[in-house]
Amino acid sequence: MEITLDKKDEQQGALLTVRLTEADYAEAVEKQIKDVSKRAQIKGFRPGKVPVGLVRKMYGKGVLVDEINKQLNSAVDGYIKEHQLRLIGDPLPVPTNVDFDSQKDYEFQFELGLVPEFTLPTGEGFEVERPKVELDQNTLEETYEQIGRQFGENTNPETSEAGDYISGQLKQETTDFSQKVLLPTNKVKNGADKFIGVKAGDVVTFDLKDAFGGDVSAIANFSGLSKELAAGVEGEYTFEVEQIHRSKHAEYDQDLFDKVFGKDAVTSREEFDAKINETIQQNYDREADNVLTRRLIQKIVEQTEINLPREFFKKWLLAANQGKVTQEQIDEHYEDYAKELKWSLIRNKVVEEQGLKVTNEEILERTMDKILAQFNMPEVGDELRESVRGFADNYLRQENGKNYVQEYEAILADKVVENLRGQIVVKDQPMTAEDFRSNPQA
Repeated sequence: MEITLDKKDEQQGALLTVRLTEADYAEAVEKQIKDVSKRAQIKGFRPGKVPVGLVRKMYGKGVLVDEINKQLNSAVDGYIKEHQLRLIGDPLPVPTNVDFDSQKDYEFQFELGLVPEFTLPTGEGFEVERPKVELDQNTLEETYEQIGRQFGENTNPETSEAGDYISGQLKQETTDFSQKVLLPTNKVKNGADKFIGVKAGDVVTFDLKDAFGGDVSAIANFSGLSKELAAGVEGEYTFEVEQIHRSKHAEYDQDLFDKVFGKDAVTSREEFDAKINETIQQNYDREADNVLTRRLIQKIVEQTEINLPREFFKKWLLAANQGKVTQEQIDEHYEDYAKELKWSLIRNKVVEEQGLKVTNEEILERTMDKILAQFNMPEVGDELRESVRGFADNYLRQENGKNYVQEYEAILADKVVENLRGQIVVKDQPMTAEDFRSNPQA
């Protein structure tokens, strides 16, 4: 057997050629044929007495093909491991015409996509901005409004009054715009009287821009439009009323404090206000970290030069997806596929160079945290936490270990990002909570 590798440096691909002679497979094929003759049950012959020549005639070609495939797979896998080749995807066999009836020597070729060498652009010159969200009065007022309505007494009267919320369908015929919305009548600055005294089925025609006094954020929050589109709204819209929502706000007493934060977690209005601020800030900080992670991944993928084996990768995508995508779809979305591959290669490089590992205990702990969070119990005693361990272990064993692999990959991805964050410069990007909600990627 002879194996050669022809690298194509400019394409970061390679061609692996395996040559087999009769001496490589003949003995193994003959042994298989003899084994088959001992087991074969053919009419007219006693078991174990079927002539080898008859078996060779009936099954010889199939045995030959199986043996050659077995040797090929073993040879390719062995060569890749021995020479420590780092591949993208799997080897792709090159189509060839083989005559197993007459040929004695065979040559098979496989296309390989080699992982290129690359360096990461980290260090002092690599900066990523993290939103530094500052709470504004409007955000706090909206939060208290939501709490008051959520824990207050809610009714659905037939006719609207000032201060009610009205759900319905917002439309503009000239632009084919249509969106389910919830209108807070107390936010309407001009023409609020149009929405007082309406009932389900009524249609109100109004100027959307004028109704909110040209406040782009208010228009965007109400209509669901982006800030850019909200800034350009013009003309009349129609609002078809579907339901009136009225709430008597909850009193700021111990009963409300307990409903929001748990029994005796806070015991005064001052503590309640402080806890509200802290909770909102923590939520925005968590979202800001998520934005930083997305920006970091995007930037490092864009700025890391990796010479991918483009044509091989396209072929492998087509073969690996087995008819789920077409060549046209791969060509159209190639850049997206390439970005995913680059991030995978970057992640693997960080794991290897930094020696990142995930332990079974880390996977169990993460799974227990998720289970407890589903029951709104992020903080529990050691005894209760240990009782959840069995549920977590059972979950990780389900789906033939698929859940375990998913948790492993998620933890490893977090460690990669955390490691990269330690090697870059993170700059604060001050913004209000309202701006962050309108455009969290800005």
